[in-house]
Amino acid sequence: MSRIGKAIIHIPAGVKVAVKGQNIQVEGPLGKLSTQVHDLIKIKQEGATISFERPDDLKFSRAIHGTTRALVANMVEGVTKGFEKNLEIVGVGYRVEQKGKDLNLVLGFSHPVIFKAPEGVTLKAVDPLKVNIKGIDKQKVGQAAAEIRKYRRPEPYKGKGIKYAGEIVRRKQGKKTGK
Repeated sequence: MSRIGKAIIHIPAGVKVAVKGQNIQVEGPLGKLSTQVHDLIKIKQEGATISFERPDDLKFSRAIHGTTRALVANMVEGVTKGFEKNLEIVGVGYRVEQKGKDLNLVLGFSHPVIFKAPEGVTLKAVDPLKVNIKGIDKQKVGQAAAEIRKYRRPEPYKGKGIKYAGEIVRRKQGKKTGK
């Protein structure tokens, strides 16, 4: 049996979970999220816990079992604590500025790049070289961070670009001088 899928989700105080057919709606102090569960998965809500069961041991059933449990667990965590990603900008002349809810990125192009904040995601330029991304939906927060990083991925020779906080960029030696 799937180790992730068989784990029980404990619902903390202050979080309401409503199960209507295959639709799960989670509401907490930070907001409200909902998702549609695959028809193969059976949802069991008992008091302050939720568990999931699958009908058979086929590969797809096992995969969707663990995925469903992880999605609902992330929803519960999102409405209680929220999710956060931090980005760092490395490079001479590279910087970021806050423009309302959006970000103005200066990344060495002939024009500034304006990144519009997606629905449910908060973008904040902590200082000219750091960006903070917060939200209750883990997928939206991660996607926003990936889209910002895509403008200038860290390159391996000088390490310039946008990287996740704590990410280690493997550096290459570059050309060697002749004899």
